[in-house]
Amino acid sequence: MNKILLLGIMLASSLYAITIKQIKFDGLIHLSPSIAKEIMNIHKGDTLDIEVIDKGIKDLYAQKYFKDIEVSENDGILTVTVVEKPVIANITITGIGENDQKTVKETLGIKKGEIYDEDKTKIAKLRIEKYYETKGYFNTVVEINTKELNKNSFALDIVVNRGEKIVIKKVKLCGAKKFDYSDIRSTIANRKAEYLSWMWGFDDGEVRLGDLKYDSLRIKDYYLRHGYLDVHVSNPFLKAYMDSYSADLTYNITEGEQYNVNKIEISAPKGLLDTKKIISNLHLSPGQMFSSKRLREDMQTIENDVADLGYAFARINPDVKTDKKKHKADINFIVYTGPKVYINNVRISGNTKTIDRVVRREIYLAPGDLYSRTDLKDSKSALKRTGYFEDANIKEIRVGENKIDLLVTVKEARTASIGGGIGYGSSDGLLLSANLSDGNIFGSGMKAEVNIDRSDKELSGKVSLTNPRVFDSIYSLGGSIYRTNYNYTSYDQDIAGFSLTLGRKFGRNWRGSLSYSLENSKLSNLSSTLNPSLYTTDATLKSAITPTVSFNNTDDYYLPRRGISASLSTEFAGVGGDEKFLSTRGKFAYFYGLEDAIDYDLIFRYKARFDYIIDNGYLPIGDKAYMGGISTVRGYASRSISPKNSSGDLLGGKVMLVNTVELSFPLIERLKLRGALFFDYGMIGENNLDIKRAGTGINLEWVSPMGPINLIFASPLLKKAGDDTSSFEFTMGRQF
Repeated sequence: MNKILLLGIMLASSLYAITIKQIKFDGLIHLSPSIAKEIMNIHKGDTLDIEVIDKGIKDLYAQKYFKDIEVSENDGILTVTVVEKPVIANITITGIGENDQKTVKETLGIKKGEIYDEDKTKIAKLRIEKYYETKGYFNTVVEINTKELNKNSFALDIVVNRGEKIVIKKVKLCGAKKFDYSDIRSTIANRKAEYLSWMWGFDDGEVRLGDLKYDSLRIKDYYLRHGYLDVHVSNPFLKAYMDSYSADLTYNITEGEQYNVNKIEISAPKGLLDTKKIISNLHLSPGQMFSSKRLREDMQTIENDVADLGYAFARINPDVKTDKKKHKADINFIVYTGPKVYINNVRISGNTKTIDRVVRREIYLAPGDLYSRTDLKDSKSALKRTGYFEDANIKEIRVGENKIDLLVTVKEARTASIGGGIGYGSSDGLLLSANLSDGNIFGSGMKAEVNIDRSDKELSGKVSLTNPRVFDSIYSLGGSIYRTNYNYTSYDQDIAGFSLTLGRKFGRNWRGSLSYSLENSKLSNLSSTLNPSLYTTDATLKSAITPTVSFNNTDDYYLPRRGISASLSTEFAGVGGDEKFLSTRGKFAYFYGLEDAIDYDLIFRYKARFDYIIDNGYLPIGDKAYMGGISTVRGYASRSISPKNSSGDLLGGKVMLVNTVELSFPLIERLKLRGALFFDYGMIGENNLDIKRAGTGINLEWVSPMGPINLIFASPLLKKAGDDTSSFEFTMGRQF
């Protein structure tokens, strides 16, 4: 800092008082004169005081805008002349890729247009080096060069010479007896390099400094999860060999002994909880190995039970007392309830299209209601089941001692689409589709759809409209008009009809409906080997009612990770018309996410389907049960498995049972791309389940901007001579 106070000012101020008549600033760019006066605390009419001016110069310089400040006085006019620091006009980064450049710019702490500050530039250099160090790059060299564009601006050229990555060759657990590296490997971020470290799915061994300080805690938590309450894990010791850019990683571990649970108690206000019942349902129990993971789960269970009574701010503190001689632990869950809490307001955000009331009708808590944790969780699941939202969250905001606001934030999914598709199935040949749909018309929650599908075996069209909540009530109403032409091996079938469905909700997860359908059906091109006495080529009319009951408590529309979806329907054909039969169909799906248990986003799915058909006078061949294809047993052509006559014509079955097991796992999370291994096993027959087939393979599951897309690569099992197999299929818009 350069301060020039004229000698005349000093002499004059020492001989007689000078009154400041005017204050002038010269060279100000980033500060206004009025702000500068306030900072210097010098005003017109003040008596000239050398100490005040000196302090004012220091205060102004502290703003870090200036590299030089001069003050002069002439006949009561005080002139402050400043030279501002130059502005950073441009920042360029070289030596690294474009993706890294973007991240490094965000890391710098300096931006284009800011005042150039040498100290901030030095800090920016250290930040870049630290950033690459946390990514495992050592000896990174950063040079920041300045180029003067004019007297008021600089350009910064940042040259990054990224260092080398250090690879961990050994991980040593000194003192460990009960567990070795293979046990704790999945819990830590810094792992030793595996043989095929360059291949996806294998550990590359690269040092991750940002995680290194947490790995000791992760190892300790692993021991605590297995009952070793006295365990001590040292800070990691990383010995690096810079000549080979390799390292050994060492932890010193004192394990202690494994503890078992001795007794469990819950200390809660009298009459609040049925403690005996809750204790009997906890994960931990007397005589069992102690586990910190199960302890946390039990704390959450008790907290949820208390929160369901209205105590939103309840806390559960575990008091664990250990007997170090017997290696037993007594657990006392201490319950702090706080006040009962009521809902003050429910606020909706994020719904740029969907009407507020459409969101609100899925929320099971309203202003004035007593708080309930279960209601909160069920509300979130209900929102995601609608299909209107890609994501939904509910945040609790405390607004008083016993009141909270619920902030419902939704991220809307793309529900409207105009599109088409082209694909190939080994059984159906070329697949063409055109679609115009909106699952949330004008944000009202109503759904409309127009579909046209064409393959070698099928030409179909359908127009439908559904309102799932008529006037926001518990009733739904929908209808459709459709026409389909099937070209099967043994016959062709043309169907045209319409349906109307009235539904009603029963509680949160149950729904009942009653449908009426009227169809005109005609068979043609029947195989000469089919028994002509059983089928007619005249047009037949089907008039049917179908009651359905369904249950759904899953947590998402397209990709559930938790819950059950099940339905049971019975079609009564013969309410007038020519066709007379009774067809009962049951569907069941169970979803269970394993991420909490194994720290990996694996989803287990079990699905089952059961069909049972009774002929009450005339049962068309097309309405019988057939197996094979996406909805039943993959690996076989659609509807290609059923009882046959001696000529090989498919006759259809009257009873069918299919079971499916799937394991879904992430592939590319940012693209919402997953894979799934599956196994299908199905049985079908005329009166007995005597025909058995199975299929296995892998799915590629993609929640794309156009909706969910499923690519299926299947291989048949239990194949028999004459079976029509299918190795590839795809679907769009269906639940995984």
